[in-house]
This record gives sequence, C-alpha cells and structure tokens, in this order.
Amino acid sequence: MHVHILGICGTFMGGIAAIAKAAGHRVTGSDKNVYPPMSTQLEALGIELIAGFEATQLRPRPDVVVVGNVMTRGVPVIEALLDSNIPYTSGPDWLAREVLSDVHVLGVAGTHGKTTTSSMLAWILEHAGLAPGFLIGGVPGNFSTSARFAPGTRHFVIEADEYDTAFFDKRAKFVHYRARTLILNNLEFDHADIYDDLGAIQKQFHHLVRTVPATGRILWNASDANLVATLGMGAWTPREAFARDAGNDITWSLDQPEGADFSKFVVLEAGRPVGTVRWNLLGAHNAENALAAIGAARHAGVPVTQAIAALAEFKGVKRRMELRGEVRGIAVYDDFAHHPTAIASTIDGLRRKVGNKRIVAVLEPRSATMRMGVHRETLGPSLAGADAVWMFAPPDLGWDADAVVATLGGKGRLARSLDELVDALAGSTGTGDQVLIMSNGGFGGLHGKLLEALARG
Repeated sequence: MHVHILGICGTFMGGIAAIAKAAGHRVTGSDKNVYPPMSTQLEALGIELIAGFEATQLRPRPDVVVVGNVMTRGVPVIEALLDSNIPYTSGPDWLAREVLSDVHVLGVAGTHGKTTTSSMLAWILEHAGLAPGFLIGGVPGNFSTSARFAPGTRHFVIEADEYDTAFFDKRAKFVHYRARTLILNNLEFDHADIYDDLGAIQKQFHHLVRTVPATGRILWNASDANLVATLGMGAWTPREAFARDAGNDITWSLDQPEGADFSKFVVLEAGRPVGTVRWNLLGAHNAENALAAIGAARHAGVPVTQAIAALAEFKGVKRRMELRGEVRGIAVYDDFAHHPTAIASTIDGLRRKVGNKRIVAVLEPRSATMRMGVHRETLGPSLAGADAVWMFAPPDLGWDADAVVATLGGKGRLARSLDELVDALAGSTGTGDQVLIMSNGGFGGLHGKLLEALARG
C-alpha cells in the first residue's frame, strides 16, 4: 500500500511514517519545511520527501493520505484531496486501525512528563524482553529513535497527547488509541489555541478514561486535584494511585532523605518497601514518573524488581535537562520545559543537583499558549528558584514581557534578539554557573551559539 503523509516532518507524523515503513508500506510525504534532522532520518528509511503542499504531489495517486494536524483548509493539496475520491484519515486514526488494534496499548497522558514517562516505560518493557513498539514525542537515550514497530509486536507504548487530531476531527488524539494500561500524570490548563478553559480539557481527558476497558488499569497522580475531579466524573477501570507521599488508597509512593535530589529513592507499594531506584535522573517529578512507569509495567507483566533494575540503566531523554556542553566551567543545559509547573520542577531538580552554584535560567516563551500570554501571572514565580533569569521577547511576542521580568526584581533581564542574548549570557556568566535554556523549539540554536561564544572567551 502507498501511504502519503501530509506534515511528515513533525515528531508524531515522522514516527507514523517510520512505523508505516516498518509495517511494509511504501511511504512518501510532504511538509512545508523539509530539513534535518527529521528529513535525513526519513530519507535514511527510504521515504521520499516533497517540499511544500502543492496539489501535484497526489499524482501518482496514493492508496491513502494521512493528514497531519498542521494541515488546514485552503492549502492546495488539501483542496485537491477533498475534490478527489482518495481515501484520507488522520495520523491517530491510521495508527489505531493499522497498528494498535491487536496489541496491548500502554498510553501515557498528562500536561507534563509524557515523553519521559513513556520512555521509561518502553525501556522497562524492553529490559524485560517484551520488545515493545513505541511512538514517543522525543528521543529516548536507550533507543536513539522516537518510534519503533515490527510485525508480531505485542505491546505498544504511546505518548497520549491531548492536542486535536486533524482539521476534520477535533477530538483529542489520545481517544483513538484505546489504551489498556493508562497513565494520567497530571492535568493543567494548556493548549489555549484549541481549548477555551480547563473544563474543556477535562472533558477530553474524561473521554479518554471512558475508553479504557474494565480489564485494564489506570495509574493516576492522586496529588493532582484536577485529576481527582476528572475521575470523579466517572471511571469504570481498576485504578492504582501514585503520589510522592504514602497514604490511604495510595498504591505507589516513595521514600528518600529530606532535601535529597531523588537520584536514589525507595519505592513503596501500599506503604511497604519493594526496592530502591538508583539512577542518573534528578527531581521529584522524575521520581513520580518512575512510580507510574513501574505500576504500568507491572500491569503488562513485568515484576517490580525487574522494573527497578531497568531504571538503573535508563539514559533519559534528549532535551530533558540535557547537558549540551561545558566551557570554562560553565555548564549549558537544554530543557523542553514550556509550562510554569514544568519550569519550576526543572529548576528545582537542577538546584538539588548543583546546590549553591549559580543557576541562570533562560526562557523562550514559544508554545502557542505562552505566546498568547496565558501564563503571564505564573511565569515569574515559576522562575524564582533561579539566581538569574533571561527572558527572550522577540518583537512579535504579542504581550508585554517586561511585567514578568519586573516580578523577578534585580535578577530578571529581557533580551529582544538572539544575538543580544548570546552576548549578554557570554559576558555575564562565570566558572561554576549552570545555564538552563528552556524552550519547546530549537531557540535559534542558542545552545551551540552560546558554547561557541564562551569558547572564544
């Protein structure tokens, strides 16, 4: 079958392309911007790429067109597709029908932590010999690819995203996947470009809960009030709660010394110690992610002790507090954090690691929700744990970032251009400083430019 994918260079659709190729299909695709690394990864798989969205790419006629959620009405190839009788579908629907219908699906949902938790879970299953398929919104260090599938796969881990499916299907992507094991990490307001308020997101999450069978399992964060309310709308599946602290009805919790960095912690099942995780990750949020992954893996048949052993070898995920380099004793990290809660957790995790060393936080408010100014009131407090803060505010940001910087007092600064930011950081950092760069995009190559500027000294 010839599968043609529109919007193929996004992480999700690129993963769909890799999976379709592995399933034996002929795969082609197009995108507005075709460039490395995704373009080279897809070309290495033998996938033909077309730059742009002209109607001519539908000749010769594919058997099916998979439409990414970046596509809109008015785009030439979409108008030609609708005028034709070529079958078309969304990425989530194609995946559900062609791959997920005959496997044990383990879905990971939530506002934060999906990529890291999905990566942990896939690695635990791999370590246990289950050889799972997976589709993750990042690159796990243990696999070096974001998607994998082979005929005969019995387990599939998917990052269950709440973003909408396609221009013709405004349901959240995750309702298509029919997860048998579901992790609910947390729930906050995000994606303000498609959801009007928190209640709209909760409704989608409850639709997801409705799809999990009574023979399945839901692992959920009992410390999240929004999840408590969502599950209170109705749930028909056995549940296991996880939380940092043990308590009544908490299946998975943890114990570790006060003030420690969570690089070592004891896993508690119903308050009883069942093993100790020793690993390279940091922060309470990652420890909680691990609890969820351990519980989900057990539902798939992996003993807790084996899951804990796997986590000792977990290599993390690219762009999750990833050390990009160190020059003259100045460390430069790359992190995907783009929501106030995630920003605060990331800074806290780094603080626990480096102690009193100076943390310089650098933020690009790039996500659609950030650019709409939704988080203006909570951004300042989320950055307060850093010793110095730089916020990037290009001319097209659309809201006044000066007010956020003002809440940080003397440690807040604003940069209007990338060159200005590189020069300012290079001129104001010194030995021992930890530069934490946060964005859900490439930030114009800031990490590499800063390391080069520091090397020139």
